[in-house]
Amino acid sequence: GTGYFGCRNSDGGFDEAEFAKQACQDAVKMIEIKLSQGAKPGHGGILPAAKLTQEIADIRHVPMGHDVVSPPAHTAFSTPAGLLEFVAKLRCLSGGKPVGFKLCIGDQVEFLAICKAMHKTGITPDFITVDGGEGGTGAAPIELTNSVGTPLRDALIFVHNALIGTGLREQMRIIASAKVMSAFHILRLMALGADSVNSARAMMFALGCIQARHCNTGTCPTGIATQNPTRSNALDVELKSTRVANYHASMVSNLMELIGVAGLNSLEELRPRHINRRVGGTDTRNYSQLYPVIEYGCLLTEKPLPEAWLEAWNRADPEAW
Repeated sequence: GTGYFGCRNSDGGFDEAEFAKQACQDAVKMIEIKLSQGAKPGHGGILPAAKLTQEIADIRHVPMGHDVVSPPAHTAFSTPAGLLEFVAKLRCLSGGKPVGFKLCIGDQVEFLAICKAMHKTGITPDFITVDGGEGGTGAAPIELTNSVGTPLRDALIFVHNALIGTGLREQMRIIASAKVMSAFHILRLMALGADSVNSARAMMFALGCIQARHCNTGTCPTGIATQNPTRSNALDVELKSTRVANYHASMVSNLMELIGVAGLNSLEELRPRHINRRVGGTDTRNYSQLYPVIEYGCLLTEKPLPEAWLEAWNRADPEAW
């Protein structure tokens, strides 16, 4: 994230040596650069001093007694090309572990600029996590929740198409996230091009979250989002961990049942045409009709660009956001 916690210097900047020490641990399987999140894109974050324990301070490399602020933007890079050079640096420092980035789509020009930068630098991430504007966190400002950022399905098909149009799709994986609660939610996202899906909110509910929205106060009544030992002791780890595991297993089982019901043998056979959506009182369309896929490599050829992509593609600059 923008705070570089666990791998920062005294000024809050990125520390390569500290990062390498942390990233080379066996427990670290992949590395994600957080550009923004759907619940509050472009906003940054804060851990109040009241919630800062010595353990957290040691892990994050921050001093006690002060609010811990994550700025809205990164300081290690400031351009699309700079982002990809940072991806390459992290991959090298971590010994070759997969490196990607997470973002909530806003201005489409900015993502297309990243695609152009991939061609210019020859550097591609191993994965991109697309977080929808409906993503949530109890610490997000009310005015930003569901009001800022592109909704997941629209963002996902845009990123999928942008990578197809630039001939980059097969070089990386797309992970989709935002309000994924059921097997069908997973199914429809994978039909639109996601290679995998993140689910956080559903697992929080299985853990016992009641959406009290006290996450930033240290007074979470369920003991989940607090460092107050009196409150956190209310969380039965053995019981709740079993519930989370059961919920996860149920989602996966139900997903495969839906695949079978659709007459498919595996997720690889799933296509947009398999998902229908009502768009009017008597009008139903499938996803292939609602979310058409553009021609492979069409954004790089001399052919006329698709009208919907023309302005954004021409404005995209790999050296500026």
